[in-house]
Amino acid sequence: MVAGFLSGLVKLGWEDLLPPRTPDRDATNPPQAMLEKFGVPASVTHSTYTYSDQKLPWVSYLIHFGFSTTFAVGYSVLQHVTPPIRWGHGAIAGLGLWSAFHLGILPMMQLTPAAKDLPAEEQFSEALGHIAWMSTIDLVSNALYQGKQLNK
Repeated sequence: MVAGFLSGLVKLGWEDLLPPRTPDRDATNPPQAMLEKFGVPASVTHSTYTYSDQKLPWVSYLIHFGFSTTFAVGYSVLQHVTPPIRWGHGAIAGLGLWSAFHLGILPMMQLTPAAKDLPAEEQFSEALGHIAWMSTIDLVSNALYQGKQLNK
């Protein structure tokens, strides 16, 4: 869970450096669109809190960190059962998840445009962001595991 939280921060920071969507497309981001598709009203999905005079989308952050933590726990367990998942310290797994979700599932659910219609900037940001995200999960979860083994 620690790896999921820290990797979620890395992914948010990455998207600050290389925003994956234009401001217009980010008006309703994929987590918000997903919740709305499942019937959650926009008044909830677009709820914000204010910090430093900026409105921040707490519902999007909740989904973001929920996904990150879920995948981190899954990866942390799965790497012991299927060691090849660690190839490239999680980079290959990150690219696989980016491909599955951003090129397949999200467009299929009509939460984003079709993969062929996604801007190159979005593809670049999301692909590299998923590598950074999953590599962080790999590094943190394995550092915590090694530390636990040393303390036995």
